[in-house]
Amino acid sequence: MSETEADEGRAETAGGPPGPGPARRPRIAAAIAAAVLFAAVAAVLALTTPWNPLPGRVPGGHAKADPSLDFTSAEIARSRAFDSAVNPPAYTGLAVGLVLILILGLTPLGSRFIGWVTTRPHRRWLRIIVATVALTTLLRLAGLPFDIWSESVLRRYGLSTQSWPAWLVDQLKSLGVTWVIYTIALLLLYALIRRFPRYWWTGAAAGGFVLVVLVSFIYPVAVEPVFNKFHSLERGPLRSELMAMAQRDGVPVEDVLVADASRRTTSLNAYVSGFGSTRRIVLYDTLLKSPRPRIESIVAHELGHAKRDDVLWGTLVGALGIAGALCLLYLLMTSPRLLRRAGVDPGGADPGGADPDGAGTAGRGGGAADPRSIALLLALVTAGTTLAAPVQNVVSRRIEARADAHALNLTRDPATFVSMQHELSVRNISDLNPDAMEYLLWLTHPSGPDRIAMARDWARMHHVQAPPPLH
Repeated sequence: MSETEADEGRAETAGGPPGPGPARRPRIAAAIAAAVLFAAVAAVLALTTPWNPLPGRVPGGHAKADPSLDFTSAEIARSRAFDSAVNPPAYTGLAVGLVLILILGLTPLGSRFIGWVTTRPHRRWLRIIVATVALTTLLRLAGLPFDIWSESVLRRYGLSTQSWPAWLVDQLKSLGVTWVIYTIALLLLYALIRRFPRYWWTGAAAGGFVLVVLVSFIYPVAVEPVFNKFHSLERGPLRSELMAMAQRDGVPVEDVLVADASRRTTSLNAYVSGFGSTRRIVLYDTLLKSPRPRIESIVAHELGHAKRDDVLWGTLVGALGIAGALCLLYLLMTSPRLLRRAGVDPGGADPGGADPDGAGTAGRGGGAADPRSIALLLALVTAGTTLAAPVQNVVSRRIEARADAHALNLTRDPATFVSMQHELSVRNISDLNPDAMEYLLWLTHPSGPDRIAMARDWARMHHVQAPPPLH
């Protein structure tokens, strides 16, 4: 018998995680469920992601994504300088946050920290709340210097218009939203772990799926207003044309909203939010100063998302992935070796002590059910989301490119599309020549030159005058 199997056998005797023999069936079932769910996600992504968003032969071959064709040397230099200034805090902040949570989760430091902050609360649910708030606050404070550094860069380049007190209020709002979401999720999860120590992964997978879908419905109407004020785009030629364009496109849109983004930033943006009865197109108020054809071009892109139900599709695929991840989490959170590494006794009582209902075994109060394991859980979640990000970014870029193609098909105006992408890139100081690491970690959209090259390909494919180089 291997050391791991022996550990699991001893843990099972003590009432802990499942050991060998029949008691290992839940782990085997969870492993199979995780494999099936991840295979389903991979199949859905492989079959439904628009890997070629502009299908067909391009006469004369594909256009080259060359920033020098459409951007001045000064614009290219400014983009490079901004990229060099904003990358250090972004990369350093990511590394520090990741290292910190891994140290807290994969060593006894995290469990000791939770034990320290939860010495007074005796009720389990209150200890979970305190531990969650304390850990998420600690992680936010660790990242705060790098957030301040990044904000300073945005101010230096004229992208941020916020005062420091207003910026700090936004940080506190963001932390508050994190507290609410994490606390609700962890209270539900730890209730399942404690009530069904061997099969909690089944309820967690189903509950995780439902929670992701529920948050997608709630977020546009409950969370977005916390950070921005919205109002319907006033009646007039622009609103009439945008609503008429949506009607021509066969896309039911409840409203076109304007967000007061100018109190934070000078950048341009628009997005589609929600689905069903909550679907709306949101324009930054900074965008309203652009020429109307350019606004129509960017809204046509957003209609492409709505027509394809990209928000709903992303929600369901993400929910499926979360369900698989929770099955995998069960396997990791019931590993005696991993629990010991995290400073949690896999077979002992919850040292928090006085549970009102007297649960004291690892299956009911200790092991994975011990609130001190929250640090380990957050470390595993962070590692998983970090590893998944590159895949999400690749898929997102293809979906965004398909929405670009939709905008071109709807407006049949590649010249305006090119001028809009140029304006977006210059105003937002977008990276005009991202390196491989930036594509891997950050880029959810194609670069400006990539999008402009697609517009020229579309023009040649549809026998429309290809937009000439802007510079």
